[in-house]
Amino acid sequence: MGEFVRLEVKDGVGTIRLDRPKMNALDVQMQEEIREAAAEATASDEVKAVVIYGGERVFAAGADVKEMAEMSYVDMIKRSSGLTTAFTAVAKIPKPVVAAITGYALGGGCELALCADIRIAADNATLGQPEVLLGIIPGAGGTQRLSRLVGPSRAKDIIFTGRFVKADEALAIGMVDKLVPADQVYDEAVQWASQFTGAASYAVRAAKEAIDKGLEVDLETGLEIERQQFAALFGTEDRTIGMRSFVENGPGKAKFEGR
Repeated sequence: MGEFVRLEVKDGVGTIRLDRPKMNALDVQMQEEIREAAAEATASDEVKAVVIYGGERVFAAGADVKEMAEMSYVDMIKRSSGLTTAFTAVAKIPKPVVAAITGYALGGGCELALCADIRIAADNATLGQPEVLLGIIPGAGGTQRLSRLVGPSRAKDIIFTGRFVKADEALAIGMVDKLVPADQVYDEAVQWASQFTGAASYAVRAAKEAIDKGLEVDLETGLEIERQQFAALFGTEDRTIGMRSFVENGPGKAKFEGR
């Protein structure tokens, strides 16, 4: 458990909790603790799905600008890959991941939210990639993940201008997937994640890998990735359980074991 980031597990749902007052500024220490929490969530058989949550007040308002302001080009060459891979560790958690967004998700905070499979936000939340206003660009996946999520034209508008995106616009363009009142964000995210506590874990994992890896390649290669993942699931106990249950009892009644 880190000083500013911890993994809390309850009833099969792991919460990666960001807790660096006042605004969860993502300094180097916090980035590395995010990496560690993601690795812990990945390795734990107890964790079936993950919520990323910054608390009732804010998700994460961005990188620690005071820390970055003191870095030279050489410093950032050394650090930039660590920043990217820390967030990629979250994106590669082989389980369903939902970002529960309250308050601000800006800069690195927005990039962290983009690493989740879906985003549930407060109806008064604010997102954005304002790095250009500091004379830089997003450096933890924003130019890549945002453009894949909302399309290149919308991503360019948001990143070129550095403007803030209010919750209703974020929902309309697909930057977030659902809006709820601020005091319901975490519970709504946990409810979504809880769907998977009794799921066929390896089937869900295979689906996530097929989608994510397929988006990075041409259609023919993506179809081959899907074919391999599909065939591999015939080696799992859950496939046997699921098909037997369907034949004997109809759909949706299987009790999976996660094996």
